[in-house]
Amino acid sequence: MTPGTIAILSLSMSTDAFAAAVGRGASHRPAVKDAIKAGLVFGVIEAITPLIGWGLGIVAAGLVEKVDHWIAFTLLLIVGGKMIWEGAKPRDAQDDAAPRRSGPWALIATAIGTSIDAAAVGVGLAFIGVNIWVIAASIGFTTFVLTTIGMLIGKAVGTRFGKSAEIVGGVALIGLGTAILLEHLGILGG
Repeated sequence: MTPGTIAILSLSMSTDAFAAAVGRGASHRPAVKDAIKAGLVFGVIEAITPLIGWGLGIVAAGLVEKVDHWIAFTLLLIVGGKMIWEGAKPRDAQDDAAPRRSGPWALIATAIGTSIDAAAVGVGLAFIGVNIWVIAASIGFTTFVLTTIGMLIGKAVGTRFGKSAEIVGGVALIGLGTAILLEHLGILGG
């Protein structure tokens, strides 16, 4: 993967954490120290989950070598489609009225929930032979930065901006999956 592709992947994987951070920041008005702590929690978890997925994918890679590009494409299409769906879905009045949990376990649970898609992407990356350590570090760092920023600006921009970022991230993942497929089919040079 090129550095540009890794950057796009990292940004795409970070958008759901950013959206969650914007919502959390809008409701909690965190201090800078708390925003950095939340960013660290999200970043570390977001860096670990693609490693887990990649490990699972490596185990299965030899069994599915002839269709690996289709698997990577399908996983990225599903994750990207889910992100677009979640970003485009109208917010319920119930979402606004629901009490937001704010303890450390709620933060960790939210970070895990927003990083499940990174595990699925990690599985797909195992099939195309990439340096997962560089990618996981990039995803983790990008998530740390975007989550911290999202927490700090959440009050000012509200949750609508976070949903738009999630849609853009979903489109980017679908584009990345399509590029992987076209490259492995020989339609795109690579």
